[in-house]
Amino acid sequence: MLLNEIAGEIRSMEVRGAGRIARTAAAALRDHATAYEGADVHLFKEYMDEGAATLLATRPTAVSLPNAVRFVMNAKEGAGTVPEAQEAIRKAADLFILSSKHAVEWIGEIGARHISDGDVVLTHCNSEAALACILTAHRQGKDLEVFATEVRPRNQGLLTIRALNDAGVKTNYIVDSAVRSFINDVDLVVTGADAVTANGAVVNKIGTSQIALAAHEARTTMLVAAETYKFAPRTLLGERIEIEERQTDEVLDPAVAATLPNVRVRNPAFDVTPARYVDEIVTEMGAIPPTMAYVIIRDHLGWGIEEFHKNFELDE
Repeated sequence: MLLNEIAGEIRSMEVRGAGRIARTAAAALRDHATAYEGADVHLFKEYMDEGAATLLATRPTAVSLPNAVRFVMNAKEGAGTVPEAQEAIRKAADLFILSSKHAVEWIGEIGARHISDGDVVLTHCNSEAALACILTAHRQGKDLEVFATEVRPRNQGLLTIRALNDAGVKTNYIVDSAVRSFINDVDLVVTGADAVTANGAVVNKIGTSQIALAAHEARTTMLVAAETYKFAPRTLLGERIEIEERQTDEVLDPAVAATLPNVRVRNPAFDVTPARYVDEIVTEMGAIPPTMAYVIIRDHLGWGIEEFHKNFELDE
C-alpha cells in the first residue's frame, strides 16, 4: 500500500491507537524506502523526508507517531548509497515494530501484578497496553470484573468490550457520563496514553481527565499503561502537545447542524490529566510515579542537552 494511502487511514482513524499508529508508520516508511528505484542518495533522503512529513501531518497529538518516525528516519543518516540507506531504514523499522509489540507484552505482565483476584477494573477507550494488563491478569486466573466506557463520539469502547467478551471477562458497558456513578464500585482504573509529558501529565482520549478526577475523589487507584515511546521529549522545553480537534460530523449530523446557525460543535479528541491524579505509569521498563517521566525521556529516549542542541539549535 502506498504511503499516502496509509496516511489517509491514520488520519481517518481506520488505523487507531497510539501503538498501532506508530507501528503502521514505521512499516510505511520501510515500504516507502523499498519502493525507491533511484541511485542518488541525496534525492532518496529528500524523498523519505517528504514521506515522513506526510505521516507526521496525520495525527498531531499521539507522540508515538513522531517518535517512531524519528527512530526510523535517523537510521538513514550516514548512509553513503541508496541501498545502504534502504537497508538501514528497513532494519530500524523492523526493530521498532518488534520492540513495540514486546513492550505491550511486558506492560501486560507488569500491569497484571497491580490487579488482585476479585478486583473490579474500569478502563476507558481502546488501549492495547491497558487491555494487555487486564487480559494478562485474566489469563493468570484472577477473577475480574470490568467496567468499560462507551467512548463517545467514535465508540471505541465497542472494540474493548469485544476483546474482553472474547476472552471471557465479565464486563459492564457504560456511557462515559456514568463513570462517577460506578467509581465507588471500582478498585482500579487502567487507561492507556497517547502522550506523557516531562512533568508526568497524561494526554489520552477525551474523558480520561474526568475519570481520573472521579477516581481521585473516590480514592481509587489510577494506573496509566504507556510504552516509553509515548513519552514526549519536546515537552522538556515547555512545548505543549497539540490537542487534535476532529470533524464536527462525528458529533452532530451536518443536516441537523445546518438548522442551528448559533451552535458551534466542539470535538476535541484528547484531554490532559494532571500528574497529581495519576498513581503510577506502567511502562515496559517498569512501573514509575509520574514524577519520573523526565528520567524516561532523558535516559531511555536519550534526550539530553546534546539532543536539545541538535534538534532545536539552542545556544550554549
